Amino acid sequence: MNEQKLRQHAINWFEIPCDDLDRATHFYETILGERMQRDPSGTPMAFFSAERSGTGGTLVKRPFQKPGRGGTMVYLNCDGELDAVLSRVRVAGGLVLMPKTPVPGGYGHFACLRDSEGNHIGLHSH
Repeated sequence: MNEQKLRQHAINWFEIPCDDLDRATHFYETILGERMQRDPSGTPMAFFSAERSGTGGTLVKRPFQKPGRGGTMVYLNCDGELDAVLSRVRVAGGLVLMPKTPVPGGYGHFACLRDSEGNHIGLHSH
């Protein structure tokens, strides 16, 4: 019988598509209260802050990736800051779709939003 190999993390990278990188970067910098690093060469990107051993991700503008509400749901870590992050969504040009909601089993809280590009994004906090 084969033993299943377990991965340390289910996700190792994510990309959130956008039509307007400046607008999307401003949105996420505003709601998360953190600066994003821009890629000065190649594909237009703005990177979310993450520890070297953590899961990284980026905003990206590519012709074959389009923002929208029917795509993959990514949950961004807002540990201990969920209320503050949600309070900044509307002023940054987004919409809260699901308010702060407990995760069953005591795994913190989550909320969902529509960002400035039309993507549905989740937020999570322990």
